[in-house]
Amino acid sequence: MAKRRVFILTVLAMLAFAGNSLLCRAAFHAGRTDAASFTTIRIVAGALALWLIVRMRDGKTAPAGNWPSALALFAYAAAFSFAYLSLSAATGALLLFGAVQATMIGVGLWRGEGLRGWQTVGLALALGGLIGLLLPGLSAPPLQGAALMLAAGVAWGIYSLRGKGAGDPLRVTAGNFLRAVAFAALLSLALASRLSLDGVGVACAIASGALTSGVGYAIWYTALPGLKATSAATVQLSVPIIAAVGGIVLLGEPPTLRLLLASVAILGGIAMVIRSR
Repeated sequence: MAKRRVFILTVLAMLAFAGNSLLCRAAFHAGRTDAASFTTIRIVAGALALWLIVRMRDGKTAPAGNWPSALALFAYAAAFSFAYLSLSAATGALLLFGAVQATMIGVGLWRGEGLRGWQTVGLALALGGLIGLLLPGLSAPPLQGAALMLAAGVAWGIYSLRGKGAGDPLRVTAGNFLRAVAFAALLSLALASRLSLDGVGVACAIASGALTSGVGYAIWYTALPGLKATSAATVQLSVPIIAAVGGIVLLGEPPTLRLLLASVAILGGIAMVIRSR
C-alpha cells in the first residue's frame, strides 16, 4: 500500500475517532437529547453502516462477533454517552484514551509481560497525570462523568483485547454492533421516561454511529496493514489532541492549565511505554 494512501487513511481515521467525542458533546451541549437515545441511535446507525460496508465488500455473508464482545461494546458506548453529559470533549477523550491504554497495559502485566526502565517511568508519568487531572479543584472534571468515562475506557480496552485474533476485524465489529442493538434497546426502554430528542441530537447520533464509528473503523482497518504495530499505537495519541482542539474551536470549550499538563503527562507517558515496546 502506497505510503501516501496509508497516511491519508490514517489521518481520516484519527479525525473520525476524535469526531465521536465532538459529536456526542455537541448533542448534549444544549441539553436537548438524552444519553440513552443517543447511545441507541449511534449503535443502530453504526450497525447499519458496517453491515452495508461488509455486504458491499464481501457480498452475502453471515455476521461475525459474539455476545460478550457486544456487551463490552455496548458498555463502552453507554458509559461514553452518559459521561459526556458533564465532561468537555477534551477531558472526555483524554480520560477515555488513558483508561483504554491502562487497561491493555494492565492486562499485559497480569499476563506476565514485564516493564523495562523507560516503560516503568512512562507508566508512572501517565498515572500521575491521570491522578493530577482528577484531583479536587476548580478545574477538576465532575467525578461522576470522569468515573463513567474511565469505565467506558476499561470496556473499550476489554473489547479491543477480545478482538485480537478474532478474525476479520471489520466483520467482527459489524456483528458486534448488530448484537449491541439489543442491549441499547433495553437501555432506552428502561429509561423511556427520560426520552428527549431534537433534530441536532439525532443528526449527531447518526453521524457518530454511521460516519465516525462505522466508516471510521472501516478506514482504520484499511490503513492498519500498511502501519507497523508501534506506529499504529502511537498515532492514536493524536485523538485526544484533535478532540481538544475541536472542542475549543467548534464548541467554545475553555482550555485549562490542568488539562494541558495532564495531557502532556498522560500522552507522553503512554508514548514512552509504547515506543519502548
